[in-house]
Amino acid sequence: MKITLSEQDIDRIIEMAWEDRTPFEAIEAQFGINESQVIELMRKEMKASSFRMWRKRMTGRSTKHTALRSDEVGRHKCNRQRAITNNKISKR
Repeated sequence: MKITLSEQDIDRIIEMAWEDRTPFEAIEAQFGINESQVIELMRKEMKASSFRMWRKRMTGRSTKHTALRSDEVGRHKCNRQRAITNNKISKR
């Protein structure tokens, strides 16, 4: 099944993927794409060097997976969260 994303959705997914404390599960809950699809999107949308830098940063980072997080890592809320329009999670 192919998921169609707007440019605004793609920008938000990239922003969430770069955030250290936003797990892939939050991206999946909001946009319906799993970790491998996020990686595929990042590879397609970013310059090769930026993608490599992101992958190096994300590899093994426990905060990107809810199941691997320690109890000390709470929910992260972006400081621009109120300013983001069309945020599907906040409209639930």
